[in-house]
Amino acid sequence: MAKKLELFLTFARISASCFGGGYAMLPFFQQELVEKKGWLTDEELLDLNAVAQCTPGVIAVNTATFCGYRTRGVSGALCATLGILAPPILIVLVISAFFWTYADNPWVQYALTGIRACVCALIINSTVKLYKKAVLDVPTLLIFLGAFVLAAFVGLSPAILVIAAGAVGLALQALRKGADR
Repeated sequence: MAKKLELFLTFARISASCFGGGYAMLPFFQQELVEKKGWLTDEELLDLNAVAQCTPGVIAVNTATFCGYRTRGVSGALCATLGILAPPILIVLVISAFFWTYADNPWVQYALTGIRACVCALIINSTVKLYKKAVLDVPTLLIFLGAFVLAAFVGLSPAILVIAAGAVGLALQALRKGADR
């Protein structure tokens, strides 16, 4: 029971302290789940996040659900999911009561601009850390560059990119095994 409560509180804390959704939460997931708690490795977090992007729903919720399941099974998935959802539901309820009254206030606009800039910096920091763990050789560098170009300049769906990158990784592994024989 204590582990399930810890799951709920960990994901509630992550969720309550983040702005910007699943990608913005990635550095928080990495710090809490990998560095502090040791529930996942960097590689496992990358894998969970990739699967979370391919499945229907919100990336942060999917990642929390998968991590909870990995840690404590179905009940852990439920605790992590409720933890990640509780703070934004409460915050949105409070904000919605006041937002339209203050949305045009310059101070609110300045604060939101600062928050967006900070979220970008956090995402870049997390990306650099995860890049070091994911890009291991020339083939993975080429997969990374191809996915980046297709996402940034072509606008290809992340789900398609993840599936295609997985297929290319499988094909490369089959070629490597064939060459070893």
